[in-house]
Amino acid sequence: MRSILVCVMIAFASCVQAHDAPSGWSYEPFCCNGDSETGDCQMIPPKSVAITPHGYRVTLLPGDHRLVTHAHVFLLPMGKAMRSGDGDYHLCLFPNEDTPRCFYAPQMGY
Repeated sequence: MRSILVCVMIAFASCVQAHDAPSGWSYEPFCCNGDSETGDCQMIPPKSVAITPHGYRVTLLPGDHRLVTHAHVFLLPMGKAMRSGDGDYHLCLFPNEDTPRCFYAPQMGY
């Protein structure tokens, strides 16, 4: 019985794939569900992100992300941001539009 469970888990894990950002780099598999057309990860406009002393303030309006249907303000700690593969901001919302799962930000140079 245990070996059957292990085989099922391995088969499921091999099917999990991250979808790609428009520029071609892949979101982390933990972060995304779906594909580039229906997934919960998407590039967001740079105007929607403000860098504050406490982290990132992300203000999203309908149209800024495919899942957003009303205004949202998320406060995300700097330490939780993942490095963007293309220099743009990206946000993954899961399991709903009220929950940021992963946030990608460009590397900050000082």
